Amino acid sequence: MTYEIFDLGNVTLQSGVMLQSAFLAYKTYGRLNEKKDNVIVYPTAFGDQHVQNEWLIGKDMALDPEKYFIIVPNLLGNGLSSSPSNMPPPFDKANFPQITIYDNVAFQYRLVTEKFGIQKIALVVGWSMGGIQAFQWGASYPDMVERIAPFCGGAKTWPQTYVVLDGMKAALMAAITFDASKINQLTSADMRSVGRVYAGWGLSQAYYREELYRDLGFDSLEDFATGLWETSFMKMDPHNVLAMLWTGQNADISANPVYHGDFDVALKSIKALACIMPGNTDLFCTTEDNQYEAKLIPHAVLNPIESIWGHFAGRGINSDDNKFIDDSLKRLLAPNTN
Repeated sequence: MTYEIFDLGNVTLQSGVMLQSAFLAYKTYGRLNEKKDNVIVYPTAFGDQHVQNEWLIGKDMALDPEKYFIIVPNLLGNGLSSSPSNMPPPFDKANFPQITIYDNVAFQYRLVTEKFGIQKIALVVGWSMGGIQAFQWGASYPDMVERIAPFCGGAKTWPQTYVVLDGMKAALMAAITFDASKINQLTSADMRSVGRVYAGWGLSQAYYREELYRDLGFDSLEDFATGLWETSFMKMDPHNVLAMLWTGQNADISANPVYHGDFDVALKSIKALACIMPGNTDLFCTTEDNQYEAKLIPHAVLNPIESIWGHFAGRGINSDDNKFIDDSLKRLLAPNTN
């Protein structure tokens, strides 16, 4: 395996369900120093695994493994950590329990503290649902996390974002005529329509108007829709997707026993230096949502990514966007920001 497993044992989830023999898949880059203060946590996004995060890790980059000890924990439900596709009965497929962002970060905290004995984190960074986890780290462990840098992700799933995710879920459920008793009949082929739905949200109107998909080797809009969106989504397990969609739709850093749903208080409780990077053409994780959040976080800077790549400005594909994110992280990690 190219990653490691941290056994969580039998864990009681936020829902009250006990998930037996749970585990967290993770990969590390670099070495932990003697002071254990060179730690960066970089959670994965919806549908991603640790390899999809590696574009932001490298020599002379902000996330330089020669300088930092970088931990990439895989989201529960993504097929590597405990997921519908890899858990035995009674937690397989449709029987997999509901996992919250709060649960994910609590398990990541156990990994960081129990496995490595870490008490301070220099930075938590992440894209999309990884960004929500960065916010959650800051709210759940305000005295531990020194910096957060969410990009193209909010501190909760705002109503319109919920509707986008619900559309993806509906496209999948339509394959079984919305009959929940037939969920176990879903196959990866049923993910084709989900890819088509997401295609309209992942990138901006300007991206499509300027036909930038041609730079990726696609000759037409139809080739792009089938060759990228359908193909990439059909590689996903539909039960894992449903589990991650539930996690995403119900994401809220205040929806837990600490903040009891008081979103503003949760934001105000984040002590970390925060560099919040929305994509200025992101259609469902919007700059306006991040503006609200940044105003309430005591030490936050809003730093929009000026890009027509929409939500995918944070996906590691466009070199200009990548440089912007990396440069922003370098400034955040600079000694004079302490």
